[in-house]
Amino acid sequence: MGEKSEIFADGIGQIHFAGGMVRFDFVTLQPQGEGEPTAEYQQRVIMPPQGFLNAFQSMQQLIDKLLEAGVLQRSAKQ
Repeated sequence: MGEKSEIFADGIGQIHFAGGMVRFDFVTLQPQGEGEPTAEYQQRVIMPPQGFLNAFQSMQQLIDKLLEAGVLQRSAKQ
């Protein structure tokens, strides 16, 4: 097997569609002295629309499992 790597992100800063591809900009939170941390761009993942749809469906299935297990709770807005 080849070398593997992991990427940590606190979240997604932006998702946008450009050049026929979906682009995710991943961010990490960086301390700013005594103030609130700020999100700083770290990495971009680019995928075709079908790959984005497949990823979204996988994430939705995981969300459903986490809700069922009580790890997540639905917000009052839904």
